[in-house]
Amino acid sequence: MIVRGINFIKKLKSGYGPGKWRRWVSCGILVATGLVIKSCIEPFSPPEVTKPGTYLVVDGFLNINGDTSKIVLSHTQGVNDGGQFVREWGATILADAENGESYAFQDVGDGSYILPPTTFNRDARYRLRIKRLDGREYESDYVVVSKTPPIDSITYRVDEGRNAMMIYVNTHDPSNQTRFYRWNYEETYEYRMAYYSSLTRDYEKKEIVSRTDNVNVCWRTLPSRDIKLGSTIKLSQDVIRDLPVNIVDIGTNKLYFGYSILVKQYGLTREAFEYWTDLAKTTQGTGSLFDPQPSQVTGNIHAKADAKELVFGYFSAAQEQKKRIFIRETLGSYPRCMPPDTLDFKEAFEGSAVLLYFYMGQPKSGYLGTSETCADCRSQGGTTTKPAFWDQ
Repeated sequence: MIVRGINFIKKLKSGYGPGKWRRWVSCGILVATGLVIKSCIEPFSPPEVTKPGTYLVVDGFLNINGDTSKIVLSHTQGVNDGGQFVREWGATILADAENGESYAFQDVGDGSYILPPTTFNRDARYRLRIKRLDGREYESDYVVVSKTPPIDSITYRVDEGRNAMMIYVNTHDPSNQTRFYRWNYEETYEYRMAYYSSLTRDYEKKEIVSRTDNVNVCWRTLPSRDIKLGSTIKLSQDVIRDLPVNIVDIGTNKLYFGYSILVKQYGLTREAFEYWTDLAKTTQGTGSLFDPQPSQVTGNIHAKADAKELVFGYFSAAQEQKKRIFIRETLGSYPRCMPPDTLDFKEAFEGSAVLLYFYMGQPKSGYLGTSETCADCRSQGGTTTKPAFWDQ
C-alpha cells in the first residue's frame, strides 16, 4: 500500500505543475487533519449535569389584590432530561402574617396549591411555610407587600423586519415608589383546520354517521415562558413606556383568526428584582461562551433542619394587576394541507383518517379522509370550547 501511495503521488506530481501540486498537498493535509480531529472528539457530560440531585422548587406568590393565590411545588431535573417536571402533592402550605394570622392553601392535585381570594393587611409582612409529605419543613423570609400600580395600556405594532407583532406594556407610579417590575402573560388564539370534518364512526352500529361536534375551530392558551423585568431606578419618574412584553411571529398564524393577551404586572422589592434578574441571566442567556454562565439561584426559601439543603424559588407578596386586549389583524395565511384521500367503507371505518364527507354523493360510493393535523384542531393542543372572555 505504501508503494502504491508513492507511485500515486509521483503520477500526480508529474501530471501537475508546482502550484497545482502544492494545492493538492495542502488539501490532503487539511482532510487528514480533519479526520484525525474528528476521530478524537468524544462527548463529555460532567457527573453533576447528568446525575443532579433532586431539590424542591417553589413557584408562586401571595396575591394581595383579592384574587386566588397559587403555589406550585416541583422537583429539579437534569438539563438533558426532556421529560415533564415532577410535581409534588400532599404537602401542607401556610402563609403566615407577622401578627400571627395564618392562611392555609388547598392541595388541588398535580403539585398545585391554591388560596381562595382573601382579605389581607397590605401593611403586614408575610412568609411561606411548607411541610412535605415526608415531614421535611421549609420556610421563607418575611417579605413586605409590593404595591403595584395599574397597567396604563397595552399597545402593539408590526415589526416588518422581524415579520412579527410586537406587544408593549405601559405603566407608571405617580408616587415614584414601585421602581421594580415584573410581567408575565397568557396568550390565547383561535385557529382552524384546512378541512372540515362532517363524519365520524359509530363503532356500536358499525356505521359512518354525521358528526355532531365541530372539531374545525379551537382556542389555545399558552403561558409566558421567559422572564420580563423592568426598572425605573435610574429615571427621575417612575414611568415604563413601550416595554416589549411579547413577540408574536406572524408565520405562526396566531394572528390570523383572532388573538388575545392577558398581561399581568407585579411590583417587586429590590431583593426580588435581583433574584429574578439573576434567574433570567441563568435561564435565558446561556447560548454562547460570552453569555452569563449557569449558577445556583436559590432565593429566600430555606430548609429548617438543614441549612445546606438547596431550595429553589422566591416567595413574595404582591398586588397583581391585569389587563387584556384583543388583536384582530388577520395576519398570516389560511392553513393548507395535501388533498384528502378517497376511501371505501372498509378503509374509512377501520382506518385512522379523520373523515370529511361522502364522496360522489348518494349512493355512498366513497369517503374523503385526511390526517388529524389537517382536520381535527384538538391534535394541536387546543380545545373546542370557546373561552368565556372571547369576544365575537
